[in-house]
Amino acid sequence: MHTIAILALDGVVAFDLSIPIEVFGRTRLPGGQAAYQVCICAPKAEIDAGTFTLHVPRNLDLLSEADTIILPGLAELPVPFPDEVVTALLGAAARGARIASICGGAFILAATGLLDSLRATTHWVAASELARRYPKVDVDANVLFVDNGQFLTSAGAAAGLDLCLYMIRQDYGSAVAADAARISVMPLERGGGQAQFIVHEPPTPDGITLEPVLRWMEENAQRELRLEDIAAQAMMSTRTLSRRFHEQTGTTPLQWLNRARLRKAQCLLETTGHSVEWIASHVGFGSSTTFRDQFKHLVGISPQAYRRAFRGTATN
Repeated sequence: MHTIAILALDGVVAFDLSIPIEVFGRTRLPGGQAAYQVCICAPKAEIDAGTFTLHVPRNLDLLSEADTIILPGLAELPVPFPDEVVTALLGAAARGARIASICGGAFILAATGLLDSLRATTHWVAASELARRYPKVDVDANVLFVDNGQFLTSAGAAAGLDLCLYMIRQDYGSAVAADAARISVMPLERGGGQAQFIVHEPPTPDGITLEPVLRWMEENAQRELRLEDIAAQAMMSTRTLSRRFHEQTGTTPLQWLNRARLRKAQCLLETTGHSVEWIASHVGFGSSTTFRDQFKHLVGISPQAYRRAFRGTATN
């Protein structure tokens, strides 16, 4: 099982600490088993979190065995950071552990030198201070998160959720990540510098006006559907259908259908070896060129690049 170690230091921000605990701790694989083993570690048994004291079950030895290490932000930044913490993080990095920071946790990661010459982000309020303290880091305050491969950083507040969901997607694919997002009541596609993967909110409960037609559109997304076809299925005029769609989904019927097709394409790119041309036709695009253009526009990368990034992710 993938082990997540969350490093808590004195002054840890409770919100930053709770995000990975809840998101990773509640993630389940298709069979229902836990996807991650989550544990908090610290240099000492008790951590002062300001409004409460945290009794920590593991010491820094956990960093020598964890697959992923999460660094929450701190209310006050120590100068310098404890040598034992820096040494433990450098050792974890040397053996290949993935290390991710949430909000001000980027300061901890930057203190190790692991972000030198790399692009990174943090809460916009603290971005100038991060750049001042660590001039070798390329600080970008305009994105939700930055993925450098082994080292990842996120902006403040809800951007930590975006980063955790992104890592779940890397580890286990879109279906597991989508379930985790729904548990967190978070969308998997948000505006920002980091392209997110596409997922619709689950259809509204039975009895709500659009639920049957949303399900029908999902099941028939590979067909050439016109607005008139969808309206006929919903037994509405095209004008009424468009109004109801905007009210209940925030988008148009054809935009919703397009994203449904792209979502199916993402799953096929992740789980099969079919060609891009076959996938484009199978999910309902008239041409592979249109598919490539639409995919890159919404996802931010080409289908081929997406497949390289997300196919064959770990499922242990």
